[in-house]
Amino acid sequence: MKPWIKRSLTAVAGIAVVIGGLTACARGPHERGPMDAAHMADMRAKVVQRVTRELDLTAEQQQKLNVLADKLQAQHVALMGQSTNPRADMQALVAGEKFDRARAQTLLDEKTRAVQSQGPQVITALADFYDSLDAKQQAEVREHMGPRKGWFSRD
Repeated sequence: MKPWIKRSLTAVAGIAVVIGGLTACARGPHERGPMDAAHMADMRAKVVQRVTRELDLTAEQQQKLNVLADKLQAQHVALMGQSTNPRADMQALVAGEKFDRARAQTLLDEKTRAVQSQGPQVITALADFYDSLDAKQQAEVREHMGPRKGWFSRD
């Protein structure tokens, strides 16, 4: 495959990831914009509480889960960047007669830097949490991650 085709496909895939990510951030129970800090803290507390209850975590494991939640929240903040309205950012790309390629590339670069800078810390926190679980708890995590079953399914 020619190098320019590879670069083009990579750019299209990257833009699709950014568009999908920003669109996902703009949906859900907070459709009128990103969650405020209070709502985010409330959601985080509920998730930590539910995971703690479902896996019957020890105090040490719960502490590692809280570290993971902190790292994930920092990753989210880094991905959001300076934007207060991701949907408007995406709409601005297609507001004119031509797609704003330069702005799309800038958004992609910002998100890529955020993932590269925060990603290793998230991986470390996730690994520390998972490794602290006993075999039964790890099996439960794997079961929850299986097909058609998620942490918040009602099955």
